[in-house]
Amino acid sequence: MNKKLSKLMLLAVVFLMPVISFADVIGGAPADLSGKIVNPISSSTLNDFIQLILKGAIKIGIPIIALAIIYCGFLFVKARGNPGEIEVAKKSLTYTIIGAAILLGAWAIAQLVANTILAL
Repeated sequence: MNKKLSKLMLLAVVFLMPVISFADVIGGAPADLSGKIVNPISSSTLNDFIQLILKGAIKIGIPIIALAIIYCGFLFVKARGNPGEIEVAKKSLTYTIIGAAILLGAWAIAQLVANTILAL
């Protein structure tokens, strides 16, 4: 495959993935045929907006984390007992797990803060 074509496909995926993840196809905002501009985010409070952003980040991040774990598995298989390559694979897996913990931890912290603020 041509390098330019593969870069173009990667850029298309990177720019289209957020649009697809934020698109709520089933329960989306109703279509306004009167010509008015409709807010596509449809969040009225800051709490709803932050939850919407974090949901989008999780929708994008979870498949990336899964692919990174699969890639780390390939690194372990490719190492074939070579201590240097096994260390690289271990570091890659460690950083992937840390990234997953940060992503899911951000969601948990946001939920905790939102519930605490709403309880007040």
